[in-house]
Amino acid sequence: MILFHSETNFQLKQKAATKKWIIKTIVKEGKTAKDINFIFCDDTFLHEKNKTYLGHDTLTDIITFDYSDQDLLSGDIFISINRVRENASIHSTPFENELSRVIIHGVLHLLGYNDKSKKEKGIMREKEDFYLSLQT
Repeated sequence: MILFHSETNFQLKQKAATKKWIIKTIVKEGKTAKDINFIFCDDTFLHEKNKTYLGHDTLTDIITFDYSDQDLLSGDIFISINRVRENASIHSTPFENELSRVIIHGVLHLLGYNDKSKKEKGIMREKEDFYLSLQT
């Protein structure tokens, strides 16, 4: 089950299509979606989560809490709409495109991909690009 929640006034458009795309991504990676929650929030909300749970006093666009059990994916994916808007502006890309990239980035974390090293970041970007190309 994939659910979308909001701690801000943002509401995701095309929820059904987004769910279908996320499930397609997970299935292509040989896993199954169990319970995945996307929580859209603002910078203040996510900054507090970042400090409290990760000990990072910085702004971020996404935090993924992974509760998966082997091939059954479960987790909470928090996304700052403020960061997504700013990053879209910085990268001269439409907001919807940047949001899709961040959404699939969180899913890839649940799938076991990391982005700590330069090599991992490269693999993550390739996977993001591939799965973005499958979005309908």
